[in-house]
Amino acid sequence: MGCKTSVPDSAVKKSERVLKAAVLIQRWYRVTMARIEMRRRYSLNIFQSIEYADEQAQLQLSSFFAFMLDHFSRLDADSRFFESPSVSQVTDSSLSLTELEKRIEVPDSYYGPRLKFPLTPADASALLDAFKNEELLHARYVLQLLHETRRVLKEMPNITHLSTSYSKEITVCGDLHGKLDDLLLIFYKNGLPSEKNPYVFNGDFVDRGDNSVEILIILFAFLLIYPNDLHLNRGNHEDYVMNVRYGFTREVLRKYKVHGKIILCLLEDVFSWLPLATVVDSKVLILHGGISDTTDLDFLNLIERNKLRSLMRPPKSVTDIKDQIKEKVPSTTPNKYSAHQNISGKRRDISSSRSSPRRESTSYAIAEEYQRLVKDGMSSGLLSATSVSDPDWSTEPTQKEWQQTLDILWSDPRSQRGCVPNKGRGGGCYFGPDITAKLFERYNLKMLIRSHECKQDGYEVGHGGKVITIFSASNYYEAGSNRGAYIKLNPDLSPRFIQYQVSKNTCRQNLQERVSTVEWSALKALREKIYAHKTELTEAFINKDRTGTGKLSVSDWAEVMESVLCLELPWRTLRPQLAWSSPDGCIEYMTCFHNLKIGKPVEEQVQPALVETVCRFRKDLEMIFNFIDKDHSGLISLDEFHQTWRLFCVHMGIQIDNETIDKLANSIDYNKDGNIDFNEFLEAFHVVHRLDKKADE
Repeated sequence: MGCKTSVPDSAVKKSERVLKAAVLIQRWYRVTMARIEMRRRYSLNIFQSIEYADEQAQLQLSSFFAFMLDHFSRLDADSRFFESPSVSQVTDSSLSLTELEKRIEVPDSYYGPRLKFPLTPADASALLDAFKNEELLHARYVLQLLHETRRVLKEMPNITHLSTSYSKEITVCGDLHGKLDDLLLIFYKNGLPSEKNPYVFNGDFVDRGDNSVEILIILFAFLLIYPNDLHLNRGNHEDYVMNVRYGFTREVLRKYKVHGKIILCLLEDVFSWLPLATVVDSKVLILHGGISDTTDLDFLNLIERNKLRSLMRPPKSVTDIKDQIKEKVPSTTPNKYSAHQNISGKRRDISSSRSSPRRESTSYAIAEEYQRLVKDGMSSGLLSATSVSDPDWSTEPTQKEWQQTLDILWSDPRSQRGCVPNKGRGGGCYFGPDITAKLFERYNLKMLIRSHECKQDGYEVGHGGKVITIFSASNYYEAGSNRGAYIKLNPDLSPRFIQYQVSKNTCRQNLQERVSTVEWSALKALREKIYAHKTELTEAFINKDRTGTGKLSVSDWAEVMESVLCLELPWRTLRPQLAWSSPDGCIEYMTCFHNLKIGKPVEEQVQPALVETVCRFRKDLEMIFNFIDKDHSGLISLDEFHQTWRLFCVHMGIQIDNETIDKLANSIDYNKDGNIDFNEFLEAFHVVHRLDKKADE
């Protein structure tokens, strides 16, 4: 006899319903997570595209800033804010620590760390505690620290060579960009630098974040204590011209109002002495950006790296620009560089022997632009013949030195083969796996560790595991936008990744809320970019809309957006966030601008085209103002305002009459005292998002 069990039909139906519900929930979850991930990715893509476009604009202005530094800053010898020789003897490399103590007093009211040199681990701990409590280190100790750091860096080679041992691992950190909380979290998780816990920091310590000064002080302090165990590579932001645009200069002047200029000029020198790369066990190359098809590590190891004070100033000696300028611009000063013609010729031969066509065309373009600026500066009355004099050519790097360094600090990897100009950033190149393989074969390398790019997970592995990108600044674009990471390299040279994310407010948000915050911030930045190109976009839309319906197909709309803004974004995916669609599926293209306006009512008094120009070039105008504002009061007279605009128009080729500039100035001079608060001027041209404003109200 057998026994038989039966399951009631109701139980079977119930289990089927439960199974179907589980499948539906799983399907909903997957779709929801896929949408969230899509939003997170395109938000990061927006941030990155705008960042690279900004850097491209910065590099394109290199000839302009060379013009400003070489000529405009010479009009007043006391106002050479950006040139080290103009600073007092406090920046003199021969100055002793005791002389610095005598020249700068520390008041009894100062309760922060009091450093004594040589530094000890206790001094480093005191600095960490002080910065956690948001205290400032006194200017005397900052200058002494920088003075000693420069002395140590001068003794270091261009490329540092390290070796691992079975008793310790090497920690490699990427970009920090002024984010002190990330550095403190790394030290908390991984331990402080020491003989048993060596570190390599791979550049971009400063800019964008609020605590670049504190990060430099901490890193330099540990460098002085453990010069054989803490290693610093130069990044593309260890550059005094970049610092003017991206915030570090402003941070130093805000925190050190009396000695800020001296600190900045000493930092300019310190940055120029930072090593360019690090090699571990002759197998792992660590540098900030990347490589190119002409990267020569042997050559880089022999250059005078301190001549490369800013990569925003390409060498002009390469194409004999000085001779071209002399032909076109009269000068009352004698040509004291004739004795160096052979040296210049030799430099040109060296650089051209290994240069590719993209290098030479770039050099000549810069040369022509530089000539135009000098010529236009004289014709507009901004420069006199006596003020046009050549820079010190003996301190100029050669074209090859400049290009080789630019490539390792600015380049990015890509999956495609070959080496092409980096159009995204405007400097360096994109290098493929074949370029990596050739360099590895030539120098018997195993791995390239670089930084320079924000990655959502804090790191990325490419080129078949041979190229690793490490990025240590979490929440780089917005809270929740990305994790930070660092690498642990063991004696087998196998990388181990440690991820983290500094969370203050985001820990109280769920995933959906965090992604929404990041997405909102990214779309806000993109809409501001759209408004700044309103006239060009409108014209392009109308040219596409041949029937005058005010509508375009999705493909035509996306084509216009990409061609005008030069941002490679998923425009079809972003369309619902940026413009309205009609029932027939077409895009009502003018709705791109419906919810955007300028913060203060200047549009009624000033031509709309001029308003857009100011919005688009706010950062460039701010940099020009920093050259002109000699006392750094933040106030600019109406005459200085006119001078700013004249310089700007000379460079950009913009035709604006004096009456228009007068109306613009008067619309911003709110208290009618003849002075303009330049920060308030820039703030007036922030784009306000009307829908967001209504929501806040």
